[in-house]
Amino acid sequence: MVKIKGFLISLILLGLVAVAAIVAGSQWLLHQPVKSLQRPILFEVEPGSHARIILKRLNHQQLVGDLSLTYLASRLWQVGGQLKAGVYQLEPGLTLEQLWTKLEHGDQYQFQVTLVEGQTLAQWLQRLHQQPYLQSVTRDLSEQALLAEVTGSASFSSLEGLLAPDTYSYQAYSTDLLLLRQAYQEQQQLLNQFWRERAEDLPYKSPYEMLIMASIIEKETGYAGERPLVSSVFVNRLRLGMRLQSDPTTIYGIANFDGNLTRAHLREATPYNTYKISGLPPTPIAMPGTASLRAAAHPATSDYLYFVADGSGGHVFSKTLAEHNKAVNRYQRKQTNP
Repeated sequence: MVKIKGFLISLILLGLVAVAAIVAGSQWLLHQPVKSLQRPILFEVEPGSHARIILKRLNHQQLVGDLSLTYLASRLWQVGGQLKAGVYQLEPGLTLEQLWTKLEHGDQYQFQVTLVEGQTLAQWLQRLHQQPYLQSVTRDLSEQALLAEVTGSASFSSLEGLLAPDTYSYQAYSTDLLLLRQAYQEQQQLLNQFWRERAEDLPYKSPYEMLIMASIIEKETGYAGERPLVSSVFVNRLRLGMRLQSDPTTIYGIANFDGNLTRAHLREATPYNTYKISGLPPTPIAMPGTASLRAAAHPATSDYLYFVADGSGGHVFSKTLAEHNKAVNRYQRKQTNP
């Protein structure tokens, strides 16, 4: 009887030791970094995936060892339970336990897309349609349907200019429409802010007209320091009833423009040819950034009515047509007759 009792005690102790070894070993396994991970990689968890499926994929990529042991360790410590679908970034040094925590919390990778100031809506849509893991639900929408989906308003005839240039973050399976709505809200906030803070006696009847002006400034110069001066030229012209005579507006109204602005183009009657029409064009011609909005709201104080490119990225500003013609002769001929 004593021998049987001693044997049972020994058996129990051996069992406890074995359990302790399994527990310690499984914990050690969970704390080991994912194997062979030399740089960050993206890992997609599809809807309905569970721990064994994830471990099988990781094992196939040689990122974890024995499938049965890693699954047992995960089950023992009750990790890898409710996993959220998405795309995750796995970094060197990431442990299996940290991986399960990431997947359970839905700590997904944040993709980014930069929508650049000065580009058009068509260029932005093309870029969005090329983004990875971003659903292009706007691809087949008409311009008016897209406008309604983004703004929820019938106040505008075009989405051009109404979206804020910025770098936007999104998770996998997000839609391009969601990003466009975010860009619209951001631009509305900026536009309303600059409209409230604008200088006095500007020749704009509405925030939208100021947005149109900002888009012209955006296309006319890439130099931040010049934007208030460019703004002053166009504001002075509007005040005097002069036509804006802006090449970028005219180009915007030319279908399939090939890069060569001709005299015939300047004579063509389009809603955007500011050599032919008075005042502002009917819509913005690009997506203006914050600096151009600020310049439209706060033009420099000047008597300038003209400017011409100086060949180095900047412009020469003139008060009179005679001064302007001299600058054109100097810089335009310099460019065309090197």
